[in-house]
Amino acid sequence: MTKRALISVYDKTGVVELAQKLSQMGWEIVSSSGTAKTLASNGVAVVEVADLTGYPHILGGRVKTLHPSVAGGILARRELPSDMEDLEKHKIQAIDMVVCTLYPFEETVRSGASLDDLIEKIDIGGVTLLRASAKNYRHVTVITDVEDYGAVLEELASDGDVSLETRQALALKAFALTSRYDGTIHSGLSSELGISEEKEPPIRMPLNLEQAQPLRYGENPHQAAGVYSLPLSDLPWEQLAGKPLSYNNLLDLDGAMRGMALMQQETGAVVLKHTTPCGMAQGSSLSAAYKKALECDPLSAYGGVIGLTRTVDLETAQEIGSHFTEIVTAPDFQAEALEHLREKRPSLRMIKWNGGRLSPWQITSTWGGILIQEDKPAPLPTEGSGEWIGQPRPDLWDDLVLAWKAAYLSKSNAIAVVKDGATVGIGMGFCSRLFAVDFGTAQAGEKAKGAVMASDAFFPFSDGLERAAQAGIAAVIQPGGSVKDDEVKTKALELGIPMFLSHWRTFRH
Repeated sequence: MTKRALISVYDKTGVVELAQKLSQMGWEIVSSSGTAKTLASNGVAVVEVADLTGYPHILGGRVKTLHPSVAGGILARRELPSDMEDLEKHKIQAIDMVVCTLYPFEETVRSGASLDDLIEKIDIGGVTLLRASAKNYRHVTVITDVEDYGAVLEELASDGDVSLETRQALALKAFALTSRYDGTIHSGLSSELGISEEKEPPIRMPLNLEQAQPLRYGENPHQAAGVYSLPLSDLPWEQLAGKPLSYNNLLDLDGAMRGMALMQQETGAVVLKHTTPCGMAQGSSLSAAYKKALECDPLSAYGGVIGLTRTVDLETAQEIGSHFTEIVTAPDFQAEALEHLREKRPSLRMIKWNGGRLSPWQITSTWGGILIQEDKPAPLPTEGSGEWIGQPRPDLWDDLVLAWKAAYLSKSNAIAVVKDGATVGIGMGFCSRLFAVDFGTAQAGEKAKGAVMASDAFFPFSDGLERAAQAGIAAVIQPGGSVKDDEVKTKALELGIPMFLSHWRTFRH
């Protein structure tokens, strides 16, 4: 029985060679429109879909392959006598292979095309062909990727057929493609129609992720990993130098970018380790800000990640190059700074961040399901947006805001101590807020005297303020909201520590 392949591709790469080799193996080629013309002009004998169906293309080419003679030939179950009787009764020829690449909807969106053009680039017939042939993978080989042409031809040449294992893999690849394609249409049309902004998590969220970059392994060597992107989105950074990024690098890079976003109005630097800051500062120059951030905890900064809010100059590059660092990320790098770091630290990963991010949602996988929440920053505190308890300290306001940012970026429970535009102590990731206060003030040491302190959540008891007073803290910023707020406020007044209530909790788990 003659084998039959239906070839309908938008991307013509390699299709002539594929069809020629199939023909040489005795396959009959069925095709339509542009693909048929391409094949025929290159000497491939082609049966037009219109001749197979006995029905012309209509609606300006919108309807070509949507016909029982095509769908029946693909979907017929060869082991089922009734299906084969239907084929014979209606004179439908079985189709054993479908080769199809879809209209480039994503490229059309990226080109800035009009809504009408986008709609015309929504492939209907192609997706139907792929789903039908993938559904009937026991009998039909479906090819969606030019890269698979060679492997399929090799199997046909060596074994005379395509193995069930290969057909299964190709079918799953086809379903993944159509799923991604639908997700891209959803994203593209949502944006074009102006309804892409969701105020709360939608009932259904099509993720349709595609690997943007493979990774050597995950958090540990026994875990496989990759970084994935959503439809119509690109990674918001470019690697300029250094070793490939790892899973842990990307987690830390995320923290660095969040720190840079918090300090974007200032010349600032953040040094992170294991996704949480070990130093954060702002200064009159980038190198000054970096040195102040590093001084907070230079021991933990070893092998850390640096985020900088301004273009890296040579002076800053020289400072960075004198320490072992895994990643430095910034809006840009001066040529001489880039060259210096490439020579001094060839393994250092240098990342140019464009300020963007992939999704407005934060998505976390748990054993109990996928958690989704808005990836929405809390507003920066302003003196008019909160409440002072005790005598206001406008002279310490800039330090209070920086402390708030450092606590915001740190893992909960978090306490940040800041003096003269730099963190001098950070207590993060503690199960007890009191322990976080103790750690942060102990790390600050004598620098805690006259410094300010921020907490990412309310003080459940007044003991945290008492420890802050013992360390010499001059002012505190915290969100409030505890059932014991009145007790904490009374203690602040009693201790003479001005306290600003921002009313915004900033937990980070």
